[in-house]
Amino acid sequence: MSLDPMNPLLTEKTDLKVYLVDIVDRSTDVNILEDRMLELENLVNTFGGMVVVKRYQKRDMPDKKTYVGSGKLEEIITEMKEIWAQLLIVGNVLKPSQVYKLNERLREIWAKAWDRVDLILKIFDKHASSMEAKMQIELAAIRHMWPRIYGMGMELSRQWWWWEWAMRWLWETNTERMRRHLKEKQFKITEKLKEYENMRRLHRNARIKKWIPTIGIVWYTNVWKSSLLNYLTNKWILAENKLFATLGTNVWKLYLMTDPVMWTWKEFLLNDTIWFIRDLPPKLIQAFASTLEDSIEADLLLHIIDASDQYVDDRIAVVNNILDEIWAKQKRLMVFNKIDLINSDQLKKIKFKFKKHDCVWISVLTWEWIEELKQELLKA
Repeated sequence: MSLDPMNPLLTEKTDLKVYLVDIVDRSTDVNILEDRMLELENLVNTFGGMVVVKRYQKRDMPDKKTYVGSGKLEEIITEMKEIWAQLLIVGNVLKPSQVYKLNERLREIWAKAWDRVDLILKIFDKHASSMEAKMQIELAAIRHMWPRIYGMGMELSRQWWWWEWAMRWLWETNTERMRRHLKEKQFKITEKLKEYENMRRLHRNARIKKWIPTIGIVWYTNVWKSSLLNYLTNKWILAENKLFATLGTNVWKLYLMTDPVMWTWKEFLLNDTIWFIRDLPPKLIQAFASTLEDSIEADLLLHIIDASDQYVDDRIAVVNNILDEIWAKQKRLMVFNKIDLINSDQLKKIKFKFKKHDCVWISVLTWEWIEELKQELLKA
């Protein structure tokens, strides 16, 4: 986490205390609202913050100025001041003017405000290791920052308050400078990412010439995907219950026996990309288009699903919607994991619901039906 020298609370010896607030329409079920808040809290934990207060509000229309409303904002500021919270995170995507007004009000208690996209970008930045991933994150940040230039320009001009006309002139100059800088930066990053894209295309063409089938891994959060890949590939992969613990595309080799008598094996490549999550903004998907391209070009998509998740239908819909956005049209094999966590009646219901799809039912924990999964991969 980058430290703000003007904020005495944000020091390396101090845990980042986070105040969460979320707003949904009045018809939203309480369980869904709590699930949204839990997912937001998991994002904060992944970033390294500590959630101290969680508040949600039901209202038909968010406030146009501050999103949460003036009265609610006063309550939030009072509570944050009492518990020494340094960061307010709103579980939605805010307009630039709303973020600006929130930060202006929070300035008096030395705190800051982020929306959901800000938080995800910070997590991406924290976990990025490859140069390509870092550039993709920077591109997404620029696209997210672009509409906020107005607020940044006002902030840059604040030091010239004693002369109104000079302030206006300087604001326009600073805004245009920032706009040009971001535009040039975006162009350079886009051109560099095209080089990575061309390199990846050459690798794919080489694999096609060698007749090596590729399998793209797609999944929602917390489906024990890494544990499954560990078993299939006999490789050590980072397996932790954190969102976006890995970024970029990792390629793993998978060998499946095609003939036990002749002892012949078939080689496959598994393309492992980033996790999918609800309300992932299009600008983030676009920034990671080159990484997700490996999933688009794969011969088969392996969609790993948590069978024990009570919102399994919603999770599947989120992944399918994102795949549709990136024009992934190939065959999909749905792998329902964690069947050991549901009873026989629940398993029968979910099997009946998805009987028209290509499905495999496994448990990574007990290794149940893993061999059947391998056979289904060979068939597919």
